[in-house]
Amino acid sequence: MSTLSHLKPESLWQLFEKICSIPHPSKHEQQISAWIQSWAAELNLSIKEDAVGNLFIKKPATKGMEDRQGIILQAHMDMVPQKNNDTVHDFLTDPIRPYVIESGDWVTAQGTTLGADNGVGLASALAILASDDIAHGPLEVLVTIDEEAGMSGAFGLESGWLDGDILINTDSEQEGEVYMGCAGGIDGTATFKLEFDDVPENYQAFNLSISGLKGGHSGVDIDTGRANANKLLVRFLLEASNKFELRLTEINGGSLRNAIPREANTSFVIPTTDVPALKEQLAQYLATIQGNLSVIETDIDMLLISPEEFEQCWSSATQHQILRALNACPNGVIRMSDDIEGIVETSLNLGVVRTRGKNFTALVLIRSLHDDGRLETQRTVQSVFELANASIKFSGAYPGWKPNPDSAIMKTVSNTYQELFNKIPAVMVIHAGLECGLFKDAYPHWDMVSIGPTIKFPHSPDEKIEIATVAQYWQLLTAVLAKAPKK
Repeated sequence: MSTLSHLKPESLWQLFEKICSIPHPSKHEQQISAWIQSWAAELNLSIKEDAVGNLFIKKPATKGMEDRQGIILQAHMDMVPQKNNDTVHDFLTDPIRPYVIESGDWVTAQGTTLGADNGVGLASALAILASDDIAHGPLEVLVTIDEEAGMSGAFGLESGWLDGDILINTDSEQEGEVYMGCAGGIDGTATFKLEFDDVPENYQAFNLSISGLKGGHSGVDIDTGRANANKLLVRFLLEASNKFELRLTEINGGSLRNAIPREANTSFVIPTTDVPALKEQLAQYLATIQGNLSVIETDIDMLLISPEEFEQCWSSATQHQILRALNACPNGVIRMSDDIEGIVETSLNLGVVRTRGKNFTALVLIRSLHDDGRLETQRTVQSVFELANASIKFSGAYPGWKPNPDSAIMKTVSNTYQELFNKIPAVMVIHAGLECGLFKDAYPHWDMVSIGPTIKFPHSPDEKIEIATVAQYWQLLTAVLAKAPKK
């Protein structure tokens, strides 16, 4: 018996388990795309691929539903590749290993991200295509590439491929919430040119790492108080370099600009006579952050080891500029929304820092519900890094999805939810980058909504999906399809 085959609805979970078995990290979707195309061909479904790699699958209306407006189900085929430090896993070749946790309420993966974001949404769309007993009008499924690492699939979507008037995005992550808008965003890359000195005599080399943080999605988890490993490590290095003649050789942390960094590490040299005092300061610092963050971050650890000796270290000027710029760089919630209670308006994630040869780079992701909020934060970040003599470039800007309070499909979903579950869903705007805002360029007439089951801690190895909410999401989705309005 397969791990998830006993869960309901069976067709959805079986397809999700199949998706887990096929490597599909962002930028490497070839295997999952080939499988989807083969799968659709076996069912005699019409499937096409555009120039950037998006897939389009069509299925005729069920009998008696031919006069309904066409609905497009949309999901992305890529997943965020994150793993625990002690997990051996190659996302390009190894399958994700999902399992039901002991309580029986959630599905998670062994040591890696699960890919329920957006694998369950994709599985639900495919399950509807495969079904013979779900009522629907003219149906199309749009499967995009690269949502998690640049939205190049959504950016590349051209008009003329799809005929429907209504789009249901399956990439939301909270049952009981109906999304009618999302944040836009932009990536920033700051680059420092490194200068080096020879390591002075009587200096000892060390590696220092911080690990055990929870991480998470840099949008939906940004207001949870989860710590950023890059910021915590830089804070210690700045304090230590102010007290000792500590000289850095590298700093590396985080792996994706859209994931809160869980781990970071650095190498440095320090006068041998200062080593005992440094270790004492490290112990005090670790105790401080463990105490301050204990409610949320329960497993923070810092490890100091002695590697081989280094011949060169960063110059004092280079070190001064980088540490102060990283320390000054905003991170976390910048502003809460004035219009929607409890929703983040603007945020920033210092997602990746890395040393490569003669360059040091810092990658940030800014999100905002408003273009002005994004631009204001962008200017702040630019000022911080340019004052430290770094160059900074911004790229990949994508618009937010402006809420439409008069959306007919939003009202249909909301009313259907109330009929099914006898409660009113929350109509929300999500602080994450759904692709819906980009779709409006090619299909400005689309009426759009986003729904999904409850997924906790996406973009981290703690990612898990609540089993009961998958059944509720499936019930809602199929009921909405049956209520498609007439043309």
